[in-house]
Amino acid sequence: MPDFEAVYRAHFADVYRYALALSRDEQTAEEVTQETFVRALTAIGQFRGQCQLRVWLCQIARNQYLSLCRERRHFADRENEAGDSGIEEGFADRDTARHLHRLLHQMPEPYKEVFSLRTFGELPFAQIGELFGKSESWARVTYFRARQKLKEGLDGT
Repeated sequence: MPDFEAVYRAHFADVYRYALALSRDEQTAEEVTQETFVRALTAIGQFRGQCQLRVWLCQIARNQYLSLCRERRHFADRENEAGDSGIEEGFADRDTARHLHRLLHQMPEPYKEVFSLRTFGELPFAQIGELFGKSESWARVTYFRARQKLKEGLDGT
């Protein structure tokens, strides 16, 4: 069984960058990273070595992020039922950013995640492919296709 403190020191930055790429929010990334290592500590005995430890940790981080999104969506749904309304933002540059954000979130998987990991997480294609259990060229093609879908969505407006 690996020394957990050494695992934490060696992989904290990678897990944090991955969580930041998923969430695009520092506070959420910190929360996901913290919970990832808590979960990993309790499950380190189940790590079978079928993939790199970093990949296993990122898989836990992804699951933690998705769980957090589900919780927040549930909470937001309850707030909306209570009559909360959003604040209108009228900045022109924000409109474009909001439109891109909407297009990205409407994009099917794995395009959305590969694009986010590459663009926001600045992960190399080899690492993205590894996270998905695919090749580096698969990650490149998927990223290129995601980028094309975003361009088409912007051109359509």
